[in-house]
Amino acid sequence: MSRLRLLWESSVGQKVIMAITGLIWLAYLITHVLANLLVFQGPVKINAYSAFLHGTGAALWVPRLVLIAALLLHITAAIQLAARSQEARPTGYAAGRKPQVSTFASRTMRWGGALILLFLVYHILHFTVGTAHPDFVEGDPYHNVASGFHNPLVVAFYLIAMVAVGLHLYHGVWSSGRSLGMTPPSPHPLRRTIALVLALLVWLGFTIIPIAVYGGVVR
Repeated sequence: MSRLRLLWESSVGQKVIMAITGLIWLAYLITHVLANLLVFQGPVKINAYSAFLHGTGAALWVPRLVLIAALLLHITAAIQLAARSQEARPTGYAAGRKPQVSTFASRTMRWGGALILLFLVYHILHFTVGTAHPDFVEGDPYHNVASGFHNPLVVAFYLIAMVAVGLHLYHGVWSSGRSLGMTPPSPHPLRRTIALVLALLVWLGFTIIPIAVYGGVVR
C-alpha cells in the first residue's frame, strides 16, 4: 500500500495512472464506435448486439465499473497534476512566449476534458437512460439513434463534442505512450502517426452517425 501511495503522490505516478486509465477508455471507445456503426446495417444487427449485452445481466456492470473507476482516477490525477503545474509556475508563460513543441490538442486538454465530461453525462441521459431523448424506446437502440438526431442543436453539440474527443485522443494517446515508456524520444516530436490515425478513426466513426441521421441516410 505504501508503494501505491508513493506512486499516486508522485507526478510520474499520476501520469502513469492517467495513461493507463486513458488507454482503458480508448479501448472502450474503439469497441463502442464499431458497435454504433452497426446502425448503417439496419435495426437487426445493432438491436441484437444490444440484446446480447443486456442479456449478460449483472456481468455488464463489470466493465461499467471499470470504466467509472478509470474515469474518476483519470479526472483526479488530471486535476492534481494541473494544480502542481500551476504551483510550480504560477505566473504562466512570459508575455509573447510561445509553448515549445506543443499542439493545439495539448493546449486544449483541460477545457476539452471538461466538455467531454459534460457530453458524457448528456449522452448517458440521451441514449442509456432516455430522459433526454424525445422518443426513447427501451431495448431498441436503432430507433433511438434514428430518432435522436432530428434536433439541429443536439447534432451540433455532438459534433462539437466529437471534435473535443478527437483532440483529446490525439494528444492523450501520444502522451500515454511517453508516460508508459512505449514511445522513445523522437527528433520529430510533432509526428504522431499512430495517435493521429486512432483519433481520426474514432472521431470520424462517431461524427458520421448524427450527420447521417440528420441527413436522412439512417431512418
